[in-house]
Amino acid sequence: MSATSPTSVFAQAQALGEEALRAAVLDTAAALLAAEGPAALSMRRLAAAAGCSTTVLYRLFGAKDGIAAALYREGFARLRRRLDAVPSDEDPAAYLAALGRAYRANALEEPNFYSIMHGEAIPGFTPDEESRAAAAASLDVLRRAARACVEAGVLRADADVDEVTDTLWAAAHGVISLERGGHFPAGLGEERFRTLTRAAVTAFLA
Repeated sequence: MSATSPTSVFAQAQALGEEALRAAVLDTAAALLAAEGPAALSMRRLAAAAGCSTTVLYRLFGAKDGIAAALYREGFARLRRRLDAVPSDEDPAAYLAALGRAYRANALEEPNFYSIMHGEAIPGFTPDEESRAAAAASLDVLRRAARACVEAGVLRADADVDEVTDTLWAAAHGVISLERGGHFPAGLGEERFRTLTRAAVTAFLA
């Protein structure tokens, strides 16, 4: 077990409460995973990096599989908070576009979590039903915005809201993945994002 340093992640977050502590440890775990690969996601390695004991980790997450599930759910929880923070707009199309920009910003600002949410960052990890439900719920705000566009006549009256949501999500994820992989010239990621997401919306225009 690891001794607690006054300046450790654990010591700093502990003073802010259980939720802050949990989030700080998950930040450390996601950074370790990105920097060192899946082998770094062990209780001892994470405890050393966070400056806490393995006992604390077992209390917070159960076991190693619990950390993987918590990382997955935390990524989508952060996305949900980012989307919920987008101010609503009287123009439903403008609001839908703003949500798309917020999705991209979250992906670029939380790259470690994004890789866990949408990739094979943790080999062998399969989200359970509860985790997948939490992931789906993170897109409820996007689904409501798509429905508002249908009701306002921006999108076709017969457009399936779930299909609209899934299509926009797939388009956004695809272009963000290419941007994160360095496949676009510097500075053109946002432009490519706008072009592809607008093209995806075109299929459903009234």
